[in-house]
Amino acid sequence: MTDALIRNMHSDDRDTIVQLLGESDPWKTLGYTMSDWNRIFCPTPQGRDCYVAELDGQVAGVAIVKQRFLLGDYLELLAVAESARQNGIGGRLLKHIEQLVFERTRNLFACVSDFNKSARAFYKKHGYQEIGPMPNFLIPNSAEILLRKTAGPARASESIVDG
Repeated sequence: MTDALIRNMHSDDRDTIVQLLGESDPWKTLGYTMSDWNRIFCPTPQGRDCYVAELDGQVAGVAIVKQRFLLGDYLELLAVAESARQNGIGGRLLKHIEQLVFERTRNLFACVSDFNKSARAFYKKHGYQEIGPMPNFLIPNSAEILLRKTAGPARASESIVDG
């Protein structure tokens, strides 16, 4: 595992992140353009927790979390620069997010494109279960697969009472 620094995203990270996302899949296949990324990162996604992984002083990854999704939080985006992949940066970002999320809620959700086999394997390796597909959600003839990692039922401390 690499010695990447995980920190909150700053507005001056924006251009590097937009370039990182604009040059990589699955977002190119999903039809995201630089204008989409420029609109989303203006300068940071509003109402979201945003983190970057920094390697040798350069932004090498990004993660965005939306709090209060279903009965947990939602990992909206996790990306690592192509030049920095296979160095454990994605795992470090994910671990950082999970530690924060599981302090406040019991579930973390994410989505992955059905054609993104490496991402599906990555999430499986980190304990995520595939909940089910959402066909034709972003692009025709493809599905987004809802994933979940849990620390237990949302109402674990309450018992079910028969009516």
